Amino acid sequence: MSERIGKLRWEICALVFFATTINYLDRAVISLLKSDLEKQFSWTESDYSQIVIAFQCSYAIGLLLAGRLIDYLGTKAGYAYSILLWSIAAMAHAAVSSTGGFMVARAALGFSEAGNFPAAVKTITEWFPQRERAFATGIFNAGTALGAILAPLTVPFIAVAMGWQWAFIITGAVGFVWLVFWQRGYAKPAAHARITEKELAYINSDGDEKNEALAEDKSVSWLAIIRFRQAWAFILGKFLTDPVWWFYLFWLPAYLKAQYGLEQTAVALPVALVYVMSAVGSVIGGWLPLYLIKSGQPVFRARKAAMFLYALGALPVLLVQKAGAVNMWWAVLIIGLAAAAHQAWSANIYTTASDMFPKKAVASVIGMGGMAGAVGGMLIAYLAGKLFDHYKMIGNLEKGYTIMFAICSVAYLFTWLLMQVLAPRMRRVQV
Repeated sequence: MSERIGKLRWEICALVFFATTINYLDRAVISLLKSDLEKQFSWTESDYSQIVIAFQCSYAIGLLLAGRLIDYLGTKAGYAYSILLWSIAAMAHAAVSSTGGFMVARAALGFSEAGNFPAAVKTITEWFPQRERAFATGIFNAGTALGAILAPLTVPFIAVAMGWQWAFIITGAVGFVWLVFWQRGYAKPAAHARITEKELAYINSDGDEKNEALAEDKSVSWLAIIRFRQAWAFILGKFLTDPVWWFYLFWLPAYLKAQYGLEQTAVALPVALVYVMSAVGSVIGGWLPLYLIKSGQPVFRARKAAMFLYALGALPVLLVQKAGAVNMWWAVLIIGLAAAAHQAWSANIYTTASDMFPKKAVASVIGMGGMAGAVGGMLIAYLAGKLFDHYKMIGNLEKGYTIMFAICSVAYLFTWLLMQVLAPRMRRVQV
């Protein structure tokens, strides 16, 4: 089919995939340097959680503004400004000399990185018909895992060989390379010099969206969006499940150190394995609803069925402490399964926004939901910091991790039920 229709949309998807890879590579650096930095700056667990919260707070604000701004500026300019600013912010970490300085640097990184997902999902919405969007989203969302894989395979080794400052400088500079390819390779489908008539017709083939490609692309106000139950299904869905991924991203290396004494280069292989599994989960998570749709299922039913299976896939992380007591690799595999379930879920929950809202509102909806997810991430970071400090003080840090993994295990099933109540058929709205 791709040979007959054209493949340009998949080249655009590849650009978004690599941008997302860089996005997560840059944000994961600090978790891998935590052991070194807490010695140099005398951090407590609460200090580290406050640095994480500084990132998430600015990320939340940035998401709300970025979604609206990208709908206004357009995808090409909005994405370019975002990656330019976050690359500068990532490199600026190297100049920090205090805990407060790290909070400022993380806040700058969070605010600028917020443009990635509104721009990425808007790009996929512009370039793919509805039935392919979850698969394309699953592919670009796998970039989060690749970034998280590359980080432990590079950052500890750069830090050991050259110092922790160079880890921030080198990883931050990668964004400038991507920016060159984006500026040369991206345009809207109707304006792209290399698109075929067949591929353009295929992209615009959805019945509900045929006229959107021709309509004036005006942004939509937040008030116009939040009056719909469908918006709250997405916003609350992100608020309740994004924090789980934040927890894995920022505390997995710390967990491996606390439970098994792994640090610096020793965490590379287990952390990389977790994110390899999550990448596979992201792609499969996007493929399954496409398969169900091709089998004759309505889009909303295929989406809900797939998300229910992924919610069940997160449950075994409840047992990670017991399994890890037998062998560390059992714990790593179970956390990897949970991370894969999250990424599969994420590929689909992003797509529900374009299922339910017109293209001109998608980035704003994604920004609002992303902001809610970042707020949830702040809450879970605060909770984790307090729990771990408390249980470390009484010599039972394992209990703190048991509580956190229990929360992570049930979040998706509860959220699936809530979304079922708010948007049972994911009806498309007219804004």
